[in-house]
Amino acid sequence: MIKKITTLSLLSALVCTSLLANDARDIAQRVHDRDDGKSLVEDMTMVLIDKNGHKRVRQLKTFSKDFGEDTHKILFFKSPADVKDTAFLTYDYEDNSKDDDQWLYLPALKKVKRIPTSDKSSSFMGSDFSYYDMTDRDVDDFDYKILKHVKVRGHDTTMIESTPKTEAVVDESGYTKTIGLIREDIDMVVRSIGFLKNGKRKYFDVTKMHKQDGIWVIDEMTMTTKKGKQTLHKTILDFSNIKVNQPLKDDLFTTRRLQKGL
Repeated sequence: MIKKITTLSLLSALVCTSLLANDARDIAQRVHDRDDGKSLVEDMTMVLIDKNGHKRVRQLKTFSKDFGEDTHKILFFKSPADVKDTAFLTYDYEDNSKDDDQWLYLPALKKVKRIPTSDKSSSFMGSDFSYYDMTDRDVDDFDYKILKHVKVRGHDTTMIESTPKTEAVVDESGYTKTIGLIREDIDMVVRSIGFLKNGKRKYFDVTKMHKQDGIWVIDEMTMTTKKGKQTLHKTILDFSNIKVNQPLKDDLFTTRRLQKGL
């Protein structure tokens, strides 16, 4: 009788674990599928803060547009002079078998550089965001687990742990795991902790957002890199003049336009 009960308990636990894993993956899929508009245009202020509190401020113009199930994004640096006319282009593919394409235009070299997969975990233009962070994650690259439910700024969120399925994903992303807080009413990640394979952690936080034309858009987000309790660097991104679902020409999202600029 004890053996039967133990077996039944084990089977029940396995079923519950499987259901929770499925629930967690479903939430991750909803986050991925969330309606964020067919296109987005916005001004971005990037503030880089080092461990001594020194700040560098950069101004950018960003555009994104859906091409079927894929998304193309392009960013133009407007100031200061040392980064002016630098531009970055991403093709974010829905097909998990295809690596996302990324290119960086460096005006000093007058050259478009393709970002290889091996470099995607490195810093994007000195910020706390990596090239990998600049694209949407492929849901099928990770295993998921619900940890608990907590409040963030008065809203119900689900805490989910995502773990890369392969070492190749760890190498590309730089993350050994991520713990994300997903706002349950809008299926949006509002906070996360990324555990890097170098022992550091990156803390992401959406500090301001609003609903515009039926779409939730971010007004401000931060990414902070820490080693233990020590803050090593912080990036603040402020967004303004946000326009959703505006008509954008396809040829805006090309490597030729990277060189042409705004």
